[in-house]
Amino acid sequence: MWAYTVGFTVLPHVGGFLGWFINRKETPVWYEKLKKPSWCPPRRMFPVAWTVLYTGMGYASYLIWNDLGGCSSKAIIPLGLYGAQLALNWAWPPFFFGARNLKMALIDILCLDSLAIGTVCSWYRINKVAALLMVPYLGWLAMATCLTIRIWKDNPEQKTGKSE
Repeated sequence: MWAYTVGFTVLPHVGGFLGWFINRKETPVWYEKLKKPSWCPPRRMFPVAWTVLYTGMGYASYLIWNDLGGCSSKAIIPLGLYGAQLALNWAWPPFFFGARNLKMALIDILCLDSLAIGTVCSWYRINKVAALLMVPYLGWLAMATCLTIRIWKDNPEQKTGKSE
């Protein structure tokens, strides 16, 4: 059973790591040039935060999967919502850092917010601990959404994507 626990817990890290790995060279130069609000967290805080958040949400997804008896018909909506929001989570860095398309990154994160909230709501009746493990993620998403909106608004020359 431990293999499932580890697998579910590690899964969110896979896309997060790939997003970082693919964009790691361009990110510092381009990102530092963007106008950002004073409340923007320092860059070094992001990997720490995402490690904690991905671990919590991954373990929470394992709890839901386990409580619903695996990939049963009862698991389709709760785990489907989770998978969809995870896919949008993984899509954000390529939009923002890869394509430098702030508008698509904004659309992505707004859809991600809705799916993440839906995930937590669907999980709450199944396993309250799993739902509560997602609360820090929702908080971070709220900050990240506000940050994405501000960066999009404050960097109009960047709104159409890469331009160099």
